[in-house]
Amino acid sequence: MDNSIEHSGHHFIAVFGGSVAGSEAAYQLAHRGFRVVVFEQNLLPYGKIEDGLPKWHVKLRNKEEGRINDKLDHENIRYIPGIRLGEDIDFEELVKNWGFTAVLIATGAWRDRSLPIDGIGEYVDKGLIYQNPFFYWYNHFHEPDYNGPTYEVKDNAIVVGGGLASIDVVKALMFVTVEDALNERGIKTNLFDLERSIVKVLEQHNLTLDDLGLKGCTLYYRRRDLDMPLSTVNKDSPENIEKAERVTKKILENAMNKFLFKFVPCHAPTDKLVEDGKLVGIKFQKTKIEGGKVIPTDETAEYKSELVIASIGSIPEEVEGMPSSGSTFKIADEKSCRLEGYDNVFMLGNAVTGRGNIKESLDHGREISLEVMDSELDWHEEDYEKWLNGKEGIVSEQVGHITDHIQRQRFMPDEVIQSIIDKTGALQKKAGYDGDYRKWVEKNLPKRLEDILGIEH
Repeated sequence: MDNSIEHSGHHFIAVFGGSVAGSEAAYQLAHRGFRVVVFEQNLLPYGKIEDGLPKWHVKLRNKEEGRINDKLDHENIRYIPGIRLGEDIDFEELVKNWGFTAVLIATGAWRDRSLPIDGIGEYVDKGLIYQNPFFYWYNHFHEPDYNGPTYEVKDNAIVVGGGLASIDVVKALMFVTVEDALNERGIKTNLFDLERSIVKVLEQHNLTLDDLGLKGCTLYYRRRDLDMPLSTVNKDSPENIEKAERVTKKILENAMNKFLFKFVPCHAPTDKLVEDGKLVGIKFQKTKIEGGKVIPTDETAEYKSELVIASIGSIPEEVEGMPSSGSTFKIADEKSCRLEGYDNVFMLGNAVTGRGNIKESLDHGREISLEVMDSELDWHEEDYEKWLNGKEGIVSEQVGHITDHIQRQRFMPDEVIQSIIDKTGALQKKAGYDGDYRKWVEKNLPKRLEDILGIEH
C-alpha cells in the first residue's frame, strides 16, 4: 500500500484478527473508503479455517481462504502479520495513543473451556489434551517443517464433549489409529479415503476393528443423544422439536456407523483418575434430563484411558485492559457490540459470543434459519459454508452500526494519519512483509496434505 497520506478517507480503523469476521469487517470498511489496518497474530489470517476446521475439508478451506484473500487484498487495507494484542501491542496504549478512529476486535475464541474437575489443569499434556491445540497439531503435523506441539494418539481414548467439534475430534482420532494399524499390516490408505467411510475401507480388506486390535474412542456427553446440538432445525414448535431430535439422532448414528466410535450419553465428568503423576481416566456421574435440565443421579462410573481429550467449547482469550465478565467481554451496546468503558472499541464474531464453533458465531446478533440436512442427514461442507456465509452477513450488519459511529467522529489530522502509517510500516518491516499481500500468502502457505499425497483438489 502507498505510504503517502494522500489517500481517500480521513479515518484509520484498526482491526485485530483477519479471519472470517475480521476480513469481512475490514473489507466492508475499506469498500466504504475508510483506511484499515489489519493486525494478525499469525503469518496468515485464516484463523480456525486453517487451524480448527479439520483438514479433510479441502475444498471448503481453499474456498474460504480464497475469499479472505480477496477481501484483504484491497488498496485501503494495510496488513500486518505476527502481532498479538496484549503482547506485542498493549491494548490501552493502542486505544489511547495511536489515534485510530475505531478499534475492532475479531481475535476469535482460542481458549478452551476447562473440564469442570478440580486440579485438572495439572495434567495438560500428561494424559489430557484440549481440543484447540489438538486440532492445530492434527491440521499441521504432516508438514515437513512442522515444529509445533506433538501428540501421540492412543486407542480407546476418552473424548468429553457433545457438539459438532466433538464429532470432528473422534473422527480425527479414529482416522489416525486406523491408518496406523493398517500401515502396520502393510496396507496403505489415507485420510481422504477414511473420511468417506472407515467401514468401507476395512471391508475392502475383509477387516474389522477387532482384527486390527483396536477398541476405538468413546465420546461421553452429559445429556442425551437427542440433546446434542447437531441439527439445524429451529425448535420453535413441538413438531419441530421432535423433528430436530430425530435428525440429531440420525446424524449421530450415521457418524458412528461410518467411523466406528462409541457414544455414552448422560455422563458428566466429576473427577480425575491419576497414576504416577499422569491422568489415566475420568470419573463420571450419571445424569438424567428433566425439564431440559441436567439432573445428577447417585450412580457413578470410572473409565480408564491413556488419552483424554476435552472438547467442551472455546472462549476468547483475555486481554489486559479489556473488561470481561466470566468467559466473555463486557458489551455496552448490542447492535454495534461496543466494549464497555470505551467509545471506539467494538467486538466482532467469536470474540463476542465466546463460542468457538461456527454455528454459535452465526447465532450472534440474530437467529439464523438453515435448511435441514440432505437426505443422508449428515454433515457436509455446504453446511459449514452456509454458516460461514451467514456469519459474514451478521458482521456486515454490525459494521453498518459501527460506520454510523465513525462518521460522527472528527476527521483525523494529517500528522496522526502519518504517525499510524509510520508505526504500521515499521511493524510490517519487522515482520518481513513488503506490502505485497498475494506474494506473502504464496510464500507462507503451509504444505498441504493432499499435495504430499498427490491427490487432485
